[in-house]
Amino acid sequence: MTDAPSSQVSRRRLLGVGAGAVVAGAVAGVGGAYAATHVAADPATEAETAGGPADDAVPFRGEHQAGIVTPAQDRMHFVALDVVTEDRAALAAMLKAWTRAAERMAAGAEAAPGGVVGGGPYRAPEDTGEAYDLDASDLTITIGYGPSLFDDRFGLADRRPAALTDLPGFVGDELDPARSNGDLCIQACANDPQVAVHAVRNLVRMGFGVVAVRWSQLGFGRTSSTTRAQVTPRNLFGFKDGTNNLKAEDVDALSEHVWVQPEDVPGASAWMAGGSYLVARRIRMHIEIWDRTPLQEQQDLIGRDKGEGAPLGQQAEFDPLDFAAKGADGRPAIPVDAHVALAHESRLNGIRILRRGYNFTDGSDGVGHLDAGLFFIGFMRDARRQFVPMQRSLAARDGLNEYIEHTGSAVFACPPGLGPDEYWGQALFS
Repeated sequence: MTDAPSSQVSRRRLLGVGAGAVVAGAVAGVGGAYAATHVAADPATEAETAGGPADDAVPFRGEHQAGIVTPAQDRMHFVALDVVTEDRAALAAMLKAWTRAAERMAAGAEAAPGGVVGGGPYRAPEDTGEAYDLDASDLTITIGYGPSLFDDRFGLADRRPAALTDLPGFVGDELDPARSNGDLCIQACANDPQVAVHAVRNLVRMGFGVVAVRWSQLGFGRTSSTTRAQVTPRNLFGFKDGTNNLKAEDVDALSEHVWVQPEDVPGASAWMAGGSYLVARRIRMHIEIWDRTPLQEQQDLIGRDKGEGAPLGQQAEFDPLDFAAKGADGRPAIPVDAHVALAHESRLNGIRILRRGYNFTDGSDGVGHLDAGLFFIGFMRDARRQFVPMQRSLAARDGLNEYIEHTGSAVFACPPGLGPDEYWGQALFS
């Protein structure tokens, strides 16, 4: 007898318990050594056993990592980690085990077969269980490597791409070292926040003794669209954000601005070809001050109207920006220091990036103000040639700087996607 009809049993439970006879494990050894001993069926095969792949499962493998041009989901859990071992083999083994678990979770399965209850009462479960009854929810898990991973600990210094360097300081930065940088990052995005948190939690759990959390950020409400089918969302200032963002359909533009090309990474850094650089910036918004600012001043600072999202002087959101247009007073309809003017490709020698940020609210600051804002994530071909000049322009002249401060910063190299039987770190460590 069962407690519910089979049609009500979740796909995640079927994928986990149905494969409970398969042996799987990840063992953290003494002194931080790590060995992965997973031997499990392919997640796609398990999905077929459970009735076929779910409609809300994003393919894990492909030319590029999921979670970049994938239609932006509603929730995000981002974590930066420090590697706490100097054992190269342990780090490589952890990445291999992470690949297996991430692929399973992206398919809607537990992190390991039978992970929640299949191991019996006398051992710690291999899946934490909070997503046991939930579906895949379009989960994507994206991994990146920070510049500090390529120091002298693991023999990787000669494999560091030239573009993977720490970002310089910018005017007005108020960066907290505890919210910046990291050896590794994991970006988990899903339409259910618990699915995203579950993914990060289980990978961190598996990495005990090899990695430790440096900082993390939860995000809600995407602040950009990555496909033309998505409507433009709004940020916490109430304005539509990312209208002119690159889209997945812009194949040629993505090749030019987002995907690292073979000629960018010669020799030992060739493992990065087909990947992308991720820039993360935690931007606190002083929303109490903003909320007392007159509407016209808000619109002048952004360069768009608040209702429709149209460029000032135009009628519709997707009308082209006309920097020559004049307002009723004879001044430029879009002020020269408006955010959209300073960030537009025409003012930046053609620079474009793919934005994939999220709103955040992290309680209060202790003096009655919300600690809230934008967790900016951008993907690009070379941060030195794209993000750095863009941010320098904004930092020097953007009128919004009165209402925001950058409190965290990091850059990571996100390698290309995986082919059949490949795993994270394989090209880097081989």
